[in-house]
Parts: sequence; structure tokens; C-alpha cells
Amino acid sequence: AEVPVLIDADGLRLAEADAVRARRAPTLMTPHAGEAAALLGVAREEVEGDRLASVRELAARYGATVLLKGSTTLVASARGGPVRVNATGTSWLATAGSGDVLSGLAGSLLAAGLSAVDAGSAGAYLHGLAGRFAAQGAPAGAHDVAEAIPRAWRDVRGE
Repeated sequence: AEVPVLIDADGLRLAEADAVRARRAPTLMTPHAGEAAALLGVAREEVEGDRLASVRELAARYGATVLLKGSTTLVASARGGPVRVNATGTSWLATAGSGDVLSGLAGSLLAAGLSAVDAGSAGAYLHGLAGRFAAQGAPAGAHDVAEAIPRAWRDVRGE
């Protein structure tokens, strides 16, 4: 079925560029630097050294929107144009399961009807904000970040 799809973790290893490009429905890929390096066939250091070029190359190669996770998350559209930069993240989000929380949040926004670039951007923003609320000056676990998402939504709505 041609429905929006989010590809993360092991799914990224199985993603074939031709198959992803052939999809008519939106695809949102959410790699971290190591996964992006594997998809591009380069060293992780090369991705980390030029994250902007890497996210653009992935979006072009796969014909998908790509959210490159990191303390500053980048979102590139399959159609090119400006790359969105999310600065709400923090290195404290680099904990086991945190990327799963981000993918779940972005995937739910994608399923709710947002475009892939908007779902990725809004998901990254809310995830980063929730991470800051959960951290309180120290690294936060994925469960804590997930529990802080309602507070992040309220903050965005000005409540």
C-alpha cells in the first residue's frame, strides 16, 4: 500500500535506494551519523565532518526526506531546498532508546497527515524540547523524554 513510511534502525540497513525512490507516498528516513555513513558508503567521521552535505546527499540518493539525528538535528527534503536545522536537541539525548522516541513521535505526526519534512521537523523540535525538560541538568533516559512530550506540546501551544 502506498502510505507514508518512516524508516529507522535496522530498516535503514534493508532500504534499497531504488525501492525507496520508486515509492509514491512520502518516506522519512531517520539515521544517526553511523547509519548515515553506512547508507552513503563512507566513514562515520566523514558524515560528522559535513553533516549538511551528508543529509542532502542521502535525501537526493533515496528520494526521501531525511532526518539526520544529532545534538543539532538536520531535516532535508527529497525535493531539495533549504535544510531545516533543529537546535532544541542536546547531547544528553544521546542515550539508548532516545532515537526510538524521536522516531515514534515523527512517525505519529507523519501518520496524522503532516508532510514528511514537517513531521520530521516538528518531531525533532518537540523531542529536543522534551529532552531539555526531562534532563534538568543531567542526561535523561528515553522513558523520561517520552514522559516529557506532553509538557513540550503544552509549551509549544503556550499553555
